[in-house]
Amino acid sequence: MNIADIRDLYAYDVWATNLVVEAVTPLTEEQYRRDLGSSHGGVHGTLTHLHGADRIWLDRMLGSAQPRITSPEEVPDLADMKRRIAEYQNDMNGFIVKLSDEKLQEKFSYTDIRGNPWTTVLWHAMVHKVNHASYHRGQIITMLRQLGAKPVTTDMIAWFRKNR
Repeated sequence: MNIADIRDLYAYDVWATNLVVEAVTPLTEEQYRRDLGSSHGGVHGTLTHLHGADRIWLDRMLGSAQPRITSPEEVPDLADMKRRIAEYQNDMNGFIVKLSDEKLQEKFSYTDIRGNPWTTVLWHAMVHKVNHASYHRGQIITMLRQLGAKPVTTDMIAWFRKNR
């Protein structure tokens, strides 16, 4: 994995997350917060988890001692979620522009939310973060279908076709 690959992967990640956020915007407040029995309840819980995990991984990569995941109760509405996502995307972009091929191969250490210590190669964590987000975007797209809303396509090949 090299820096060009990581830049593409994260450009895709921003594009896909923004598509999902646009797709949930027309939902009513009740639909947005409805518990659909998914691993994080519904759209709000899953989007909060997706964003919280994005943020916690960036904080780990930046060396934050004890990052914590955001709870759905901390995010009052979709407008606040959009603000948080935009702030994260800006911060992650600032992190990525400083990376090099060599830096991607370096290991970093962190403690997970259960208190377990880990050491991993930077690019492994970065790929994991995008894969995790893709999984939860897929869950949200399924929820959109369950709610009778219009789903979106977030396949990476669609991003490549649009951007190449």
